[in-house]
Amino acid sequence: MDNDHLFMDNNVAYDKAYQFAIRIVKAYRYLCAEKSEFVLSKQLLRSGTSIGANITEAKGGISKADFSAKISIAYKETP
Repeated sequence: MDNDHLFMDNNVAYDKAYQFAIRIVKAYRYLCAEKSEFVLSKQLLRSGTSIGANITEAKGGISKADFSAKISIAYKETP
């Protein structure tokens, strides 16, 4: 199923997830460089960037149910 009609170029959820991921990457770099914190910062990086990854994966969903399930996962991971 083509979900492009649900995922236009100016998708608010994707844009917010992208901006959030950029902030997470900056926080990760700061924590590693300035605070020498590697374990929690790595988990922060994985969880903070997975939201956008799940939204992107939902775009490729093969059905409305698949799209809905993957968007739900992204929603559950939001802070």
